Amino acid sequence: MRQAVQEDQEDARDGSAVLAEPTVPVRPGWTADLSLATLAVFMAFMTPIQILLPLQLEHIDPHHKSAALSLVTGLGALVAVLANPLAGALSDRTTSRFGRRRPWILGGALAGAAGLALTASQHTVAGVAVGWCVGQAGLNAMLAGVTTPIADRVPLAQRAQVSGWTGIMQSFGLVLGALITTLLVTGVWSGYGTLAVVTVVLALPFVLRRAEPALPRALRPAFDARAFARSFWVSPRQHPDFGWAWLTRFLINLGNALGTLYLFYFLSDAVHYGDPGTGVLILTVVYTLFAALTAIPVGALSDRAGRRKGFVVLCSLIMAAAALLLALLHTWPAALAAAAVLGAGYGVYLAVDQALVTQVLPDARDRAKDLGVINIANSGPQVLAPAMAAPVIAHLGGYTGLYLATAAVTVLGGVLVRRVRGVA
Repeated sequence: MRQAVQEDQEDARDGSAVLAEPTVPVRPGWTADLSLATLAVFMAFMTPIQILLPLQLEHIDPHHKSAALSLVTGLGALVAVLANPLAGALSDRTTSRFGRRRPWILGGALAGAAGLALTASQHTVAGVAVGWCVGQAGLNAMLAGVTTPIADRVPLAQRAQVSGWTGIMQSFGLVLGALITTLLVTGVWSGYGTLAVVTVVLALPFVLRRAEPALPRALRPAFDARAFARSFWVSPRQHPDFGWAWLTRFLINLGNALGTLYLFYFLSDAVHYGDPGTGVLILTVVYTLFAALTAIPVGALSDRAGRRKGFVVLCSLIMAAAALLLALLHTWPAALAAAAVLGAGYGVYLAVDQALVTQVLPDARDRAKDLGVINIANSGPQVLAPAMAAPVIAHLGGYTGLYLATAAVTVLGGVLVRRVRGVA
């Protein structure tokens, strides 16, 4: 471990390495530390959305819980849409001797933890919305820091495999968060508080042990407000592969958001499962197990084959099959089977799609900003999904209509990835 840290520090002193395409394979310890930081941010993201916010809002306003959840998660996602690329752009310009990414990982973790604590103390829907928006701003700054090191430091021949490890942390984060908030602590406030502490603790290994090249001041362009604002528009005409990769990710994540946003209420109102909180935990464990079974081996297979798009098409079809199962059968056994199928498909997606998008970034100087723009395709669906899901549930077939819509947009995303020309 000491040798690995020393070699990282030697790399960090080489300022010329900051914008170079990586060629030296990263070590397992590096991947493990980045995975822990990724686990932290997604645990803090997903656990409130799936468990704590529904419970908190049901207590505050039981008669309008669905609308309240849509409002809070939609506003939080809107903040994420703005905060992630902004933090990424500022990260690209950071000339700290600690590197460009680590200050944002630590600062974002602390700000996100403060937002979680603020959310926990609220007793009105408006207060919960404000607290969650603060948390989203901090956590998205952290997300900008943890997603970019793969593009900064991991060579192409290793990228899908490393992306598989960090990607599966999304699901592990929800499992760990669910275990904490349903089995280890009691009460909404203690759940938020424990998440806040664990988020910061898990960020520390990468921040403290993994040095990175600092950006020399000579390589940072002079700040121009208009040029800075214009940089957030990445023209799909000039960079069509980036545009198609963005749209593919948006549609697949929209399908995922439509399918998971109301899972707690689906188990309660359609499946009539006695303890929907525990039900969500069980489904999440099944989902995560099957995602883990596919993410790492498929990532390694994609790296060896040098191919990405076919795997994205495959995962979209698998995920759509899971949505169709939920649309047709509102039973607990069907929900378990759908969780397994969805997990297998999403594991493929987590590994391969992240590797694909790092190959279509327009400029090495703007990696974090451009990945922030890509990440709008993750958070944007969280804004759109509530607006789409609520009227579908109310007027267009209930949960059957919702999961049919989920299948349709997921398949469309898989079809459109074939328009990316510069990646096999």
